[in-house]
Parts: sequence; structure tokens; C-alpha cells
Amino acid sequence: MEEENKLGERKSFSIVIKDAFSELGETFVAFFNAPKALWGINIPYILEGLVYFGILTILGKYASENIALADSQSSLIYSAVTGGITFSMLLLGGFSDKIGIRKSLAIAFFSMLVGRILVALSGTLPLANGLWSPMFFTMIAGLLLMVTAYGLYQPAAYAGVKRYTTPKTAAMGYAVIYGFMNLGAFLSGFISSFTRQSFEDTFPPNGLTAVFWIYVGITLIALLSSLFLLTKKNDEAAVKRIKEETEELSNGKTEGDEETIVQPRVNNLPIIFLGVLAGIFFFLSELIGIQEQFIFIYELGFMKLDLFLMLSALTVVTIIYEFLRRRPLHPMRNSHFTFFIFILIPVQTLFAHNWLTLPYYLDRAFAGTYISEYFEVFSNLNPLLIFFLAPIVAGLTPRANVYNMMIYGTFVMAVPTFLLAFGTNEYLLFTYILFMTIGEAMWQPRFLQWISEIAPKGMTGLYMGIGQFPWFLTKVITGFYSGWFLMQYCPIDTLPSDMNTEVMWLIYALIAMVTPITLVLVKGWMTKGFKTKHAE
Repeated sequence: MEEENKLGERKSFSIVIKDAFSELGETFVAFFNAPKALWGINIPYILEGLVYFGILTILGKYASENIALADSQSSLIYSAVTGGITFSMLLLGGFSDKIGIRKSLAIAFFSMLVGRILVALSGTLPLANGLWSPMFFTMIAGLLLMVTAYGLYQPAAYAGVKRYTTPKTAAMGYAVIYGFMNLGAFLSGFISSFTRQSFEDTFPPNGLTAVFWIYVGITLIALLSSLFLLTKKNDEAAVKRIKEETEELSNGKTEGDEETIVQPRVNNLPIIFLGVLAGIFFFLSELIGIQEQFIFIYELGFMKLDLFLMLSALTVVTIIYEFLRRRPLHPMRNSHFTFFIFILIPVQTLFAHNWLTLPYYLDRAFAGTYISEYFEVFSNLNPLLIFFLAPIVAGLTPRANVYNMMIYGTFVMAVPTFLLAFGTNEYLLFTYILFMTIGEAMWQPRFLQWISEIAPKGMTGLYMGIGQFPWFLTKVITGFYSGWFLMQYCPIDTLPSDMNTEVMWLIYALIAMVTPITLVLVKGWMTKGFKTKHAE
């Protein structure tokens, strides 16, 4: 591979790589010299990544062993939590734009703190367990607070990165915050493993309650870090500095000169009411545990569709229709934008399986090995790799066409899943995690940057929330079938030799491949309306 320089001379591959890393180093220096306010986003983000992904890693085991739920019921709790987070971002993303980044983060962290205290109390107080038990409802109340808080937290955090970076450091800013979240997730594996094993006798049957209390303390530290670093003084100083640096880069022209698009005021109360109603219908469904004689049930393969479940789905469809009908400036009115974010769902199921399937798989299929004993650590190898790979890939591909990066990245992410279909083997597992992570680093941060950059001024939080809506569907849909697959191919209290995990991963690989194949097939149509500021 060779490349021509400005004088028409050919540059060798080694020179190209050297130049790329030189540019990467300059970008790193510029980013780490960023305003103090940006560190008020980044430091709490590391801590929050640790707690959030740490909870996701052990939530299924806690629900199964402590609350005594079936795998299928535990996976639905995952769907409600992870899907609910994205849905709350859809509803509250625009609200974070109105009240500001600092207030949004403070409210979010305080709400998450209270919610996680309730989750820890569910395993500390002498409460009866089982479905619909006091222990179950205490945990659900805490998770509900955490879910709601994320509707403010994540859109505000990404809006903060946009506010405190220049065009030169923006790509690195999004890659680093994405990497920091994943660094925290990796660290949670060690904290969880050693805490769980050290407090098994204090908090029977498995010490997981002690882990939840550790996460309460870390959330408190994140709240205090945000309050002390992201002060009004630091915010104003950062905005002034970024404006000056941006003017230097663009010869006095900044994005601040653009006209802010003002959206008509819309009453969100009907949509919020319908959202609550959809949640009530969902938890009344037979999938959660209502007795069959009280509701209509229709068998559909491995799923049971009942009256309340269908009412929940119908209510969600109504919410989407009402939401778009009242918003003429909504980006989902754009067919190219809408198709693009929805076609990512198949490959995004692999993200969901990182907590819906992988912890169970490592704990059960590798039973009796070091991988099973420290399953939290190995479940979170992907986040550690992302921490290093995301900024490196961003630095090596700052001018890459976004759509092409979507194709290459989703392909590299999906293909390694076929390796797990060859059998339960540690080397296949580590190879899968490595190459899946490389693919993720290629497309996910760039996708987030693209959404932020196409957003009109004053609507970044709203666009971030909307852009994550397919992620909400991914989490919900994947949760519906992942528990059933576990019970069929990786059941609890079964010898690894009697499992059939190969079939499970083969199916998951075929699902993920839908995304890159479709992106290639529709490239001609998509690129005609594909808007981006940074692709060349």
C-alpha cells in the first residue's frame, strides 16, 4: 500500500502509519490539555461506567440466585432496565438542553445514588424473595430511579463533550469519553469478583449485595466529582477558551454564528402517560408471571404472546406515532437518517449479549475453570480493549468516510461471532472478544459523533436521545429471546458437556451479519442523503 504526498511522490505504508500516529499524538496532547470543565464530564463518566456495567454484569445472577427468578424473567428485567434507559433518553434528552449540562448531571447522579441504595437494600433487609415479593419490588423501585436518571445523564454528558471541545479535538473527545466508560466497566470486573468472594458469608448466598453497596459509594464519589469540577466558573472559562480556539482554527467563523432552530412547544404529558401505561401492560403480561387462566395467550414458537403484551406493543406504536406527528422538525422524518439508525439493530444485539448472555455463558459453560470463577472480569475484557482502541482508531481515521466506517466496523464486529459456534474454548473466546472490539471501535464512537454534529444548535441532547431509540428496541427485543436461548442451550445446573452453546452463537452471528450486508446493498441510496460534516 502506498500513498501520494502533495508533491506527487509515493509514500510507503510505514510512512503513512508513522504520520497517522504523529497526528494521533498531537490530537491526544490537545485533548488532555482540555478545559477543566471537560474533566468534570470525563472523571464521573469513568466512575459511572464502572457502576453501570458492573450492575449489568451481576444483575442476572442476582435476580436468578437471590430473588429466585427464572432466566427468562431475569432477561426481561434486563430489557426493562436497558430499554427503559434509552426510552427515557428519548423523552428527557431535550429537557437536558433546557436546564443545562450542570443541573442535568447533578440531578441524574443524585437520582442514581438513591436508586442504587434501594437496590442494595433489597438484598440487605430481611425481605421475602420471589416474583412480586417485597425484595423484588424494592429492587425494581431502585432500578426505575436509575433508568429515569439516565434520560438526563447520557445526553447531557455527550452535549458536554461537544460544548468543551474544538473541531480539532471533537473526534478524540467522543472517542475518549466512550473509552473512559469502558475503562470503568473493565475495572468493575475486578471489584465485583473480589468483593463477591470476600463477602459470601456476610451477604449470602453469593456476596452480590456487598458489590451493590460498593457501587453506591462509587456513585456518591461521581456525584461529588461532578459538582466540584463542573462549576459555573469552570463552565464559563471553558466556553470562552473553546470559542477562542475555534475562531483561530476557522479564521473567526464559529458554529456559534449559526441560527438556532426553535422547535414548537409540545405537551409531553400524553406521551409520558402512554409510556407508563405501556410499562404497566408489560409487567402484567404472562411473560412476567401472571397466571394463564386470567389472560389470553397465543403460542408463537418459543414466545408466548398474551393480551397485555400485545397491548404494550400497541401502546408503544401509538407513542411513536404521536411523538412524530407533533414534531415537524424531528430527524426521524428523514428516511435516510431513520433507516441508518434502525439498520444498526442486528449488529447492536451483540452489545446486548455482553450482559444478557456472556456472563451466564462464562459462568456456566466454563464451569470449574478460572474463567467461570472470575466471570465478571472476562465479561468486561471488551471494555478494557475499547479504552485503548477507540482513541487509537479515531486518531488513525479522522478523515474516513463515516458510511464506509459503518460498513467496515459492523462487518469486523459481526464476523468473529461465528468463532463461538465452533465450541467452548478459551482461545476462541478471547479471539472473538478482540476482533469484535476492534469492529466496535471502528464505528460506534464515529456514529455518536455524527449524530452530535448533524444536530442543529440547541438540539444536541434531543438528537442524541433520538439517535439511541433503535438501541432501546435492540435491548427490549434481545431480552425477549435471550433468556429462552439460555434455558435451551446454556441452562443452569447443567454440565458444560451437556450444553449446546454452539447453535446459540451461530444464530446470534447470523443476526449480526444482517447489518453490514444491508449497508452494502443500500449504499447507493444511502450516500445520496447521508449528511456529515467531517467525511471527506
